[in-house]
Amino acid sequence: MNRSTIWHPFTQHALEPPMRRIASTDGAYLIDEDGNRILDTISSWWVITHGHRHPKIMTAIRAATEVYDQIIFAEFSHEPAERLAEGLIEIAPPGLKHVFYSDSGSTSVEVAVKMALGYFHNRGEPRDRIVVMEGSYHGDTIGTMSTGERGVFNAAYEPLLFGVDRLPYPEAGGEQETLDRFEAFCRTGRVAALLIEPIVLGAGGMKIFGAHLLATLKDIAERYGCLVIADEVMTGWGRTGTMFACEQASITPDILCTSKGLTGGAVPLAATLATAEIFDSHLSTDRRKTFFHSSSYTANPIACAAAVANLDIWRIEPVFARIQRIETAHRRNLARYAGDARFAHSRQAGTIAALDLVVPAAGYLAEAGPRMRRLFRERGLLIRPLGNVLYLMPPYCVTEQEIDRAYDAIDEVASIVLRDAA
Repeated sequence: MNRSTIWHPFTQHALEPPMRRIASTDGAYLIDEDGNRILDTISSWWVITHGHRHPKIMTAIRAATEVYDQIIFAEFSHEPAERLAEGLIEIAPPGLKHVFYSDSGSTSVEVAVKMALGYFHNRGEPRDRIVVMEGSYHGDTIGTMSTGERGVFNAAYEPLLFGVDRLPYPEAGGEQETLDRFEAFCRTGRVAALLIEPIVLGAGGMKIFGAHLLATLKDIAERYGCLVIADEVMTGWGRTGTMFACEQASITPDILCTSKGLTGGAVPLAATLATAEIFDSHLSTDRRKTFFHSSSYTANPIACAAAVANLDIWRIEPVFARIQRIETAHRRNLARYAGDARFAHSRQAGTIAALDLVVPAAGYLAEAGPRMRRLFRERGLLIRPLGNVLYLMPPYCVTEQEIDRAYDAIDEVASIVLRDAA
């Protein structure tokens, strides 16, 4: 087979074989060109919620293509966007009142940062600092790379990145240091917003912290007049057990970012939700206070129609019962590793489960990662470790037997990798 001219994401082509082509998708499975069924235990990078090609979403997409393609959203609106915005406000934490559309998780966060800075600029308040948590990931645009963890991912682009203030990750027993550091930043009077992945840091290693810490951070922000931006791109749509992770802390962020599961994972779309106060700071007869942001495909009607269908699925189908079944299966399987010296830091938040393979060279570039990934693929499983961090985040249609199968493979593959490394 001739090597493809495609440049794939997060892929070192000098080390990887030619990509297998996927011929079709079905429920929790990818079917490759040879008919092999691959269990998608990571929801194709965390986007597929209900399962691949959910009939209701596919039907909505087909129907939308009969009447829509792209419509300039700076000049017009359309029914799918209006219905979706109403539905998002209905399910979002109370107090969020306005919806701004974009087309990816990265852009939804970029929009949020610009909203926060614009809010203070338009009010004539000189606040220009964004506070983030160490180990966080918010996207791959210049702005979102600036707010994410610095390292191998973005070292080449360092001259383009702006500075942010970083909180230490709240390891068990170290939560007060995180809170004290945030309050110290706030006392400077320069903090515009805290940008945070609530409850779970995704690409940073599936690290999980308590909802009480998130609630206290919000209290501190309110005391000093700072905004809180919740990056729910990964944590939203039931992944942590509630529709949005913020619900577990009983907080409403000033700005909430969502993408990935917004359309059930079928097509790209993102939304940034904001309070009326933030919207009103940009509402003026002075055109210089306009929120200057857009993308060519803002509020694509076909994507919005898919998202409206996704909302209907959440209303009609027993999605949370499926989520609870996955949570139970994770807990049962993670229990088998209690006291197992091969693994450390077993953890879970809703449908997300993770544990660290104990290897001498840990971290994202750990050689154990690519080795495990290849062994999983040989066993018909899409499990993509973050270095030595193994995690599962399956679509909600997955069965308990399929989850058991994934854990059986983790057990087997871990032993092979550790044996070969000895």
